[in-house]
Amino acid sequence: MSRSLFGLRSRVTTYTSVWMPTGDETPQPVAGYFGGGHDGTNPLSAIDKISFADESKSTLSATLTSGRYILTGMANSGVAGYFGGGFDGTSALSGIDKITFPADTKSTLSATLTAIAQSPSGFANSGTAGYFAGGHSGASLLSGIDKITFSADTKSTLSATLTTARYQSGGMANSGTAGYVAGGYDGSTISGIDKITFSTDARSTLAATLSGTRRPTNGAMANSGVAGYYTGGWDGTNPTSIIDKITFSSDTRSTLSATLTSILADIAAMANTYTAGYVGGGADSSNRYSRIDKITFSADTKSTLSATLTSARNALAGMADSGVL
Repeated sequence: MSRSLFGLRSRVTTYTSVWMPTGDETPQPVAGYFGGGHDGTNPLSAIDKISFADESKSTLSATLTSGRYILTGMANSGVAGYFGGGFDGTSALSGIDKITFPADTKSTLSATLTAIAQSPSGFANSGTAGYFAGGHSGASLLSGIDKITFSADTKSTLSATLTTARYQSGGMANSGTAGYVAGGYDGSTISGIDKITFSTDARSTLAATLSGTRRPTNGAMANSGVAGYYTGGWDGTNPTSIIDKITFSSDTRSTLSATLTSILADIAAMANTYTAGYVGGGADSSNRYSRIDKITFSADTKSTLSATLTSARNALAGMADSGVL
């Protein structure tokens, strides 16, 4: 690494499309999860859970298969979340752990990433498939995009690839429509945004870019159907507190007046769709943090939870059972 710090409705079990509220229907909030990371001494295997109903934190009895950091996460809301790739302190990893909702039990897929991958990006078309894109094998940067079909937990690899091989990008999705991979490092820190259209698994590149070159890593989340957010990240020299917003209807970028509580890199984000996104952990040039910031989607304002992660950590991953099918 180049830096000094490592760097519902009622629940249903099957569905075929993204559920959007109509009339007086409102999705019931469930929970978000922050897994893995590094505390300055060791890679971590713990998974913290944030209950959206009261924004309280608990820690699962289930853990990742091994302590790991620079991993990524994505979720099939209402069914299961997935943590893939990472680094265990000795080796880069290709394994994928699955957290089954609502029991919060952990299993490990027989399917693995095509290549061992540190700092890949993850996003999901909930109800259909999840994607792991890019990363670093320990020897080279990666441009491939793996697809996990949720019905069978099988892996295939898209013919489409990222515009350039990269790692430390941020991934988020407008579920049912497209996934987005932004920023990262491809030999230099970049600002471009790739879009994967779910109906064809084809890749295009947005005219819009991040507000500057940045490595948002796992600091991306989405208010599906409305907008996605890229938070914090390294700008090539320093961590930042910036929050960029991609409006899905036009694929345009704006930058919020709200910022993270402090400049942070190697954070993780996840979202309770239609309500709020949460940004947890991270590091600046000197310290790691356990803080969780909240972005309320209706006003794009930032507050900070009284709940914190179990321990200060960076290079963790987030995913959520948002109640949206």
